[in-house]
Amino acid sequence: MRLVYFGSSDFGLPTLQRLVLEHDVALIVTQPDRPAGRQRRLSPTPVAAFAQTSGIDTLKPDDVNDPALADRIREIGAAALVVIAYGRKLGAALLNNTFAINLHGSLLPKYRGAAPINWAVINGETQTGISVISMTEQIDAGAILAQRAAAIDPMQTAGELEDRLSELGPDLVLQTLAEYASGDLDPKPQDDRFACQAPKLTKSDGTVRFDAPASAVQHRVHGLTPRPGCTVAYNDQRLRLERVAVIDEHATIGGPGEVLADGTIACAPGAVELRAVQPAGGKLMSFDAYRRGHEIPTGARLASL
Repeated sequence: MRLVYFGSSDFGLPTLQRLVLEHDVALIVTQPDRPAGRQRRLSPTPVAAFAQTSGIDTLKPDDVNDPALADRIREIGAAALVVIAYGRKLGAALLNNTFAINLHGSLLPKYRGAAPINWAVINGETQTGISVISMTEQIDAGAILAQRAAAIDPMQTAGELEDRLSELGPDLVLQTLAEYASGDLDPKPQDDRFACQAPKLTKSDGTVRFDAPASAVQHRVHGLTPRPGCTVAYNDQRLRLERVAVIDEHATIGGPGEVLADGTIACAPGAVELRAVQPAGGKLMSFDAYRRGHEIPTGARLASL
């Protein structure tokens, strides 16, 4: 089947790689190169980097809804558009009279929006999954064409869960394309009563309050990792938290954020162990290792930003 692929992030790469092997991907559309790293050098999206090695024609439009792009796609004669984590809304000129599908990182209608995996972890969900839906002008609201569920491990970060879910994408997207080709698709409308939003997370969201139950602290830290990250403060020091374990869920020992005698951090209620932390400009380490190089005595308090 002749396809046009729209995508930008790593999440869609396993599916794109399978599509290239089993279908005719005639064009890849991704976002323009952006400044990245400390040097702020222009860097391609992960999809653009893959396209460079594959030899597939690639476009990086500033305006994906420029009529010229719709004209180009019509000239290609693609049977379908496959959209995965592209990051821009596709308008009517691209979607009208076109079979267009989207792979989304949640069990829709739950977690519509830019950060479904992060919010599922932050909210303490025990299950999530992926959905293939038909594309409409209303974001993430199209008919469900296929879904697959996956359990959430509370010790897993959002980044690790995203990697797991991305590996489920190829089979589900290929199944959907095969059912479309054979006329066996069975679209099911979403029930808007159960819809909830998963808005984009920014740096200003990247912290945690310890005046919350220990499990909620764990969920938030893991849901913010690796992006946008979760940072707390001690005096003028900044410390990024990457992985935490719930040590006690019920006891109230000390005030929220207090460093306890065993090196754990008091919550309200419960306590967490900081398994992996990263000081500004430093490497990942345990909290105990960090304390050996910094003066953070028992009774000190970590605070949200």
